[in-house]
Amino acid sequence: MILSDSSILDAISKNDIVIEPYDRDCLGTNSYDVHLSRHLACYVDEVIDAKKHNHVEHFSIPEDGVVLKPGKTYLGSTLEYTETRQYVPFLEGKSSVGRLGIDIHATAGKGDVGFCNHWTLEISVCQSVRVYAGMPIGQLIYFKVEGNVEVDYASKSSAKYNQRTPKPVESMMWKNSF
Repeated sequence: MILSDSSILDAISKNDIVIEPYDRDCLGTNSYDVHLSRHLACYVDEVIDAKKHNHVEHFSIPEDGVVLKPGKTYLGSTLEYTETRQYVPFLEGKSSVGRLGIDIHATAGKGDVGFCNHWTLEISVCQSVRVYAGMPIGQLIYFKVEGNVEVDYASKSSAKYNQRTPKPVESMMWKNSF
């Protein structure tokens, strides 16, 4: 079941959902709009290796925006820091963003109960497009969880993306055993 606007507001009042900064105008009928932060990153090496720690170069979006180009993976982050204690958050791109040919995530649209951080976006574009810090980029949708959660994401020792940061975080696939 997806939370409605009134259910999201109720969860915020109980601290089961935290959104910082919060703006009531960003609350939709059953979602909350999030925005692109000024932080972007790109992988340094041309070939990314799933078994090694691939380093990224961080940069800021200038006031006049930055042009994203096809064929490159851009890591961005949401301006908003979020926490969820009782719900499963899903991040989807806004339709206006999709109509510009921008995908905001390759596979990681679902968060976990207990996720507490800015969202890292895996941005790709179909053609060159200029983006701006602060532009609406996606919407968070919250689902109710059936049953009790034994160990939430923030409490897992194996959680790879727990360190709070406003900057996008590169893949930590290399920490897995395979």
